Amino acid sequence: MYSLTFSTLEWLDVFTRKRYKDIVVESLAYCQQEKGLELYSWVLMSNHIHLIARAKASYKFLDILRDFNKHASKQIIKLIEEEPESSRDWLLVVMLKAGVANGKNSKYQLWRKINHPIELYSNEVINHKIDYIHNNPEIEGMVERTEN
Repeated sequence: MYSLTFSTLEWLDVFTRKRYKDIVVESLAYCQQEKGLELYSWVLMSNHIHLIARAKASYKFLDILRDFNKHASKQIIKLIEEEPESSRDWLLVVMLKAGVANGKNSKYQLWRKINHPIELYSNEVINHKIDYIHNNPEIEGMVERTEN
């Protein structure tokens, strides 16, 4: 089991719009149903997502993460390109600059390449990471109380 953080490039606040958040949620649900993702705790912030997850037996965790990142980023970038978005031009410029610099991309890049995986090896570490995930929205001022 691992704790991971996926962050947007330049800490772009992409997930302030519901339609982009929905893509992340749908992508996680798909990976749970079809790709063998076991998701224990997660939170989606304005520019990053924290997860505690692992792969079911016979599935490869790195393959699941790759597929999640690829699918979610393609769908989000497509929406940014096609739908009215007040910061569309700026977002696309930042993502294009990073995408061109990274030879693995065909055009745009949404996610930073570092996801900080931390293996969770004890109940104490697991509880610490779960508390961090659950408290993050309150710490960042997204909600007034953790329960929310």
